[in-house]
Amino acid sequence: MQAGLALGNLASAIGARQEEAAIIAELKAGSEQAFAWLVAQYHQPIYSLMARTIQNQAEAADLTQEVFVKVYRGIGSFHGDSSLRTWIYRIALHEASNQRRWWGRHKRQEITIETECGECEDGSGMFLKDTLVDQHESAFEMFAQQEMRARIEDEIRKVPEPFRTVVILRDIEGFGYEEISEILNANLGTVKSRLMRGRSQLKKQLAPYAVKAVTETRRPSEAVRPNSMQVKGHEAR
Repeated sequence: MQAGLALGNLASAIGARQEEAAIIAELKAGSEQAFAWLVAQYHQPIYSLMARTIQNQAEAADLTQEVFVKVYRGIGSFHGDSSLRTWIYRIALHEASNQRRWWGRHKRQEITIETECGECEDGSGMFLKDTLVDQHESAFEMFAQQEMRARIEDEIRKVPEPFRTVVILRDIEGFGYEEISEILNANLGTVKSRLMRGRSQLKKQLAPYAVKAVTETRRPSEAVRPNSMQVKGHEAR
């Protein structure tokens, strides 16, 4: 039975490689349909990677588009030394690294939510804060649904490089150790060491939020206990 499963997995792997080889051939031939498939397949994962890797979130979408421009222009030089997915992520991380270096060399311009960013239909100014209002959900509902995820995303961005990238690739994107090794051009020992340190740092950063969540969860039950005891005491009397 195990032999059958192994053969099945091997057949699937061979089929996947053949399918990827066909897509790569079409991409190299300039197929617009193949490139549209590539964008549909990888746009959201690459955007998520960018949004977690660079500090300036406003640049994530533009940088994602730049990645696919580089993929389109460079597909002719792709020789299949790694998987197509690994190659695309390698390009994405290279672009993110360049972006971080650029921001490190230039003074960052801060934009407040009071900044005017357009004009309303009546001719009055539209401010950035106006674009943040969601007409379908209350502020409380949005906060309740997104607070923890936003905190985790923020804390991930605070994990120093190169540990952050390995945590993202392994724990969020789901790459295997060997794939990460190929993407980063680092040996397996380095990858595992960086992952361990990145996870440790993230756990340390998230610890205060975990304690707060546990405390807030316990408060309601603790608040009820005195009333319950008073009721019992009253009934006893």
